[in-house]
Amino acid sequence: MTTKLSVNVNKIAVLRNSRGGTLPSAVEAARTCLRAGANGITVHPRPDARHIRSDDVYDLAPICASFGVEFNIEGNPFAPARAGYPGLLALCETVRPAQVTLVPDSDGQLTSDHGFSFEDALEPLAAQVASFKALGARVSVFVNVGNPLVARARDVGADRVELYTGPFAEAFLAGGETLANYLHACAETAQLAQAAGLGVNAGHDLDQVNLTAFLRAVPAVREVSIGHALISEALYDGLETTVANYLAAIKKAAC
Repeated sequence: MTTKLSVNVNKIAVLRNSRGGTLPSAVEAARTCLRAGANGITVHPRPDARHIRSDDVYDLAPICASFGVEFNIEGNPFAPARAGYPGLLALCETVRPAQVTLVPDSDGQLTSDHGFSFEDALEPLAAQVASFKALGARVSVFVNVGNPLVARARDVGADRVELYTGPFAEAFLAGGETLANYLHACAETAQLAQAAGLGVNAGHDLDQVNLTAFLRAVPAVREVSIGHALISEALYDGLETTVANYLAAIKKAAC
């Protein structure tokens, strides 16, 4: 099994929104990434429309369809609709993404930094998962590495979990025993999820330098979703070259 690369284009929209207008285009960025071999596109539309907006979601869906790749939409299923944001379920009802990744973000959160704990009542989350699965979407839920309750993602009806890898990136910089211990925790969490019948995705702060080490240590990762680092690196090397570098890092991990 080869790990798939889904490129998150949120940061393209951040740059566009900082000036107004239409440049740079998230749609053209997505096309470029897909022409370079990326296996899918990820977006995380937030209620405050700070980066990807609802209209971007509508525009990107047919691009993914034309390339025959997966569209992954992330978001908090409990965030209410408001002006300019119809709600995560309503967006997905319109575009029917291949995958929906549920994340417990608050409205004011700068970026995703924690997963579902599964310590509270599971019924509300299970009801949300069921709504997205009724649209034909695969459902993944964001989880923390080291969560002993990760298998409960299966109890709420999820198909996959996405490991939050921000702390891994910090451990990678520290190196030594800190890194070894965290990689062990990543692998253990993945194995707990897989034993429950869940697929495993990963995302957050993965980059060209740390990706191969992560994939070598964690078994059978289905997909990595990478945005901030990839777009940052592409400012220097270009999108096509950067996507190719990530695909090479994934291939190297399998050797």
